[in-house]
Amino acid sequence: MSDGHRLGDIVAALAADPRGLALELIGDPERRITRLGPLDGADATTLSFLANPRYRSQLAGTAAGCVIVAPALAEEAARERAVIRCADPYLCFARLTQWWARQQRPAHTPGIHPSAVVDPSAEVHPEAHVGPLVVIEAGATVGAGAWLGPHVHLGAGAGVGEGTRLLSRVTLAERCRIGARGIVHAGVVIGADGFGFAPDQGRWEKIEQLGAVRIGDDVELGANTCIDRGALGDTVIEDGVKFDNLIQIAHNVRVGAHTAMAACAGVAGSSTIGAHCTFGGGAVVLGHLRIADRVNVSAFTVITRSIREPGHYSGVYPFDDNAAWEKNAATLRQLHGLRDRLRALERGAADKNTP
Repeated sequence: MSDGHRLGDIVAALAADPRGLALELIGDPERRITRLGPLDGADATTLSFLANPRYRSQLAGTAAGCVIVAPALAEEAARERAVIRCADPYLCFARLTQWWARQQRPAHTPGIHPSAVVDPSAEVHPEAHVGPLVVIEAGATVGAGAWLGPHVHLGAGAGVGEGTRLLSRVTLAERCRIGARGIVHAGVVIGADGFGFAPDQGRWEKIEQLGAVRIGDDVELGANTCIDRGALGDTVIEDGVKFDNLIQIAHNVRVGAHTAMAACAGVAGSSTIGAHCTFGGGAVVLGHLRIADRVNVSAFTVITRSIREPGHYSGVYPFDDNAAWEKNAATLRQLHGLRDRLRALERGAADKNTP
């Protein structure tokens, strides 16, 4: 809409979300909102939010027409503008962006583009959208409301769940499946061969990767992410997982529900990642390890051993000749104990020198 949306309609749509969110509009429901944006640079038709009390001072200087705030700030914010009062402003703003994106996105048009190539044995729901130059091989299935962008490739026996969106150039290889309401960004490859080779007299003998990839519901995969198929069993991504761009998941990895990884993180083969974990950008997990639930790993940290307790783990260590690195790493792990022993010696020396 060129003149935006009525503020009262926006609040009504958020309140009607079946996931539930208690909110209240304070101000004129007829106000028109043309954009969502940050507090700085906002104008009278901008809807913004304030989630962190540290930025409270920005309320005085913003020209935003409406701000989503917590109850404690509602009275202060409402002196100059309309306010949406909500106990969790950040969650409210997230739901708002989803609603806003749906209004801006082209309408879902069911049907199969004339340039698409669909095997006669594939099952494409009548309410699915299959875009230009899509290839759907034998036995593949596409659920109701799914959306396949240009150049998407579904291998034989692949499956796309209801309402899942595969953007341009996504590959879902043979026998790999993704559940409902997923979002797969451009260039993602699901089900390429895992990296498996057996040494044979100075050369490498390929180990065929005979498993697949199983992805749950409500998963989002960032652009150019790669998830390799299992060698024997499947690689598994559970419900609600969120991957940034350029994530590498090796064969037979399992990633627990609602875990999130920032850009360029990687997990080596046969490792198991727990539920509700977070990994900063560039973090790496070596192979055949187990990571407990609710582990937070800082950016560029290399996890070299299993983590069995929840917590926040960090560490960047320069590389070296491997033998020297292992000695230095072993010494570093003892540094805390050595410090305590040194302090005890210093206290003992001080006591002896005290008259």
